[in-house]
Amino acid sequence: MIVLGLTGSIGMGKSTVALMLKKLGCGIHDSDKAVRLALSPKGQAFEEVALTFPTSWDKKTHIIKRDVLAEVIFNDDLERQKLEKILHPIVHRLQKEFIQKQARLGRKIVVLEIPLLFETGAETRVDYTVVVSAPYHVQRHRVLKRSGMSEERFKKILRNQMSDKEKCLRADFVIPTGMGMAYTHKCLKNMLEKINARNCFGY
Repeated sequence: MIVLGLTGSIGMGKSTVALMLKKLGCGIHDSDKAVRLALSPKGQAFEEVALTFPTSWDKKTHIIKRDVLAEVIFNDDLERQKLEKILHPIVHRLQKEFIQKQARLGRKIVVLEIPLLFETGAETRVDYTVVVSAPYHVQRHRVLKRSGMSEERFKKILRNQMSDKEKCLRADFVIPTGMGMAYTHKCLKNMLEKINARNCFGY
């Protein structure tokens, strides 16, 4: 079974590309979804996060307020590292379980959607890396349409992420998302054909 690592900067279209890959027959594991589940009241990270970041814990509703948590780590690298130390091992374990399950089902290709693929060294755990990319003006337009987003916040997020250029240089495949859905879909089909050919013939 082939494992792809899918990543890209904010607003580049990771979720859209993941959905396309699912329709093309790939198994998809969403790291952001795994984090949301881990932070839920019965999640594996709930208690430790609630104790480590008490301002994010709403004692009345017994939930982790993710917007408050995001604000805490967004402005403090040390706090962000504390959270990552809690969450990353859990997500890594869930990814391994997902891969094992998909292998038992006979899936040929699975995709791990990981926003911080290169930043966390997760590229060493996949067979191929895939970066979704779009021109800056397209990315900016997409991001600024999001609720609660501002120009200042957008620029700060970019400063805290590896640049799109660097990600593209490191990637095995770069998938453009700024030239229409049909073109992106065509590029994904071509990528999967190349991957299947390489592994069929042992390239």
